[in-house]
Amino acid sequence: MKSETGQKQRDIQKQVEGADKKEKPKTSGAMQAGARRYPEPPFPKVHQDKPGSEADLPVAPMYDAPFYKGSDKLKDKVALITGGDSGIGRSVAVLFAREGADVAIVHLDESQDADDTKAAVEKEGRKCLVIKGDVKDASFCRKAVEKTVMQLGRLDILINNAAFQVHTRDIEDLTDEHFDETLKTNLYGYFYMAKAAIPHLKNGSAIINTGSVTGLTGSKELLDYSMTKGGIHAFTRALSGHLVPKGIRVNAVAPGPVWTPLNPSDKEAEDVEKFGSQTPMKRAAQPEEIAPAYVFLASPQMSSYITGEILPIVGGY
Repeated sequence: MKSETGQKQRDIQKQVEGADKKEKPKTSGAMQAGARRYPEPPFPKVHQDKPGSEADLPVAPMYDAPFYKGSDKLKDKVALITGGDSGIGRSVAVLFAREGADVAIVHLDESQDADDTKAAVEKEGRKCLVIKGDVKDASFCRKAVEKTVMQLGRLDILINNAAFQVHTRDIEDLTDEHFDETLKTNLYGYFYMAKAAIPHLKNGSAIINTGSVTGLTGSKELLDYSMTKGGIHAFTRALSGHLVPKGIRVNAVAPGPVWTPLNPSDKEAEDVEKFGSQTPMKRAAQPEEIAPAYVFLASPQMSSYITGEILPIVGGY
């Protein structure tokens, strides 16, 4: 004799089987839940030479966050942002200025992008110091920090954001030179900047590192880049403990795909066309969707009890 429970389970099974046969609703494209509508794939098929230029992208990254209202969260503080000329770095610079901070930006050789960021910061009524150089060079990092303190008077926030990324489909094609460039830019650069900045930081200061979803999940075509981003996450956690006695908080933001010059200067044009479509939200983020996280982690009013954390912003992964 069949049990009552067994019959109940079979009834549930039939109900689910019937529901599975219903016509599936059509997907409505990318998720749009922001203050304004953001671009969706397909993007133009574009490929740039390294290090990439925001000014030359056919679809301009959205960085200025016109609906974001400042409220003195960083009033009269000074921030140094590597890779501050474009992408996430530019948007962070603008929002920091809107929150009352003066900003120094470090860039490699994208002079037009750096000038555009400087103008955007100054439009917010704050100072912007532009410093050109290579974060792989420890001497340059020390000079960048010293120049920031000399010209802007102090240093309260360090944003390690400069990065090098180029894919390789086969580990045998990942040359020693390529591997070395990735590690020295993404790891040595963060270490050198932090080491140079820490003597100038005071209780209540903050360091924020830019990690990546690749440091959480890996990426089969970004072996070296994934390695460095995982290393940045570990560095963040280790350095946070190291600096607790000094009252300096250290955190990281780990973005998923973001529309910046980094990816069109890495991927083939055909891959750029569908950039971000693999996320549950079915689109890449825009820089202004990432930058408020840096404000949150930099602000002593908002995150005074947060250190050693990795904040993923990955479009629903």
